[in-house]
Amino acid sequence: MPKMKTKSSAKKRFKLTGSGKIKRKHAYKSHILTKMSKKRKLRLTHSTLVHPSDENSIKEQLRLK
Repeated sequence: MPKMKTKSSAKKRFKLTGSGKIKRKHAYKSHILTKMSKKRKLRLTHSTLVHPSDENSIKEQLRLK
């Protein structure tokens, strides 16, 4: 049998932390940034963790389960 491939889109968007949680970037930080406040853009710059209800589906896409 051939190996299972990971989803390329998920591979590019998510990273695993050392404790096994999944890290992601915020949306809405690519274009049309002139109407956003500086404070909002700064908050969107930092990465955050994936919500626990979404972790299973992302782990499945990354073939971690």
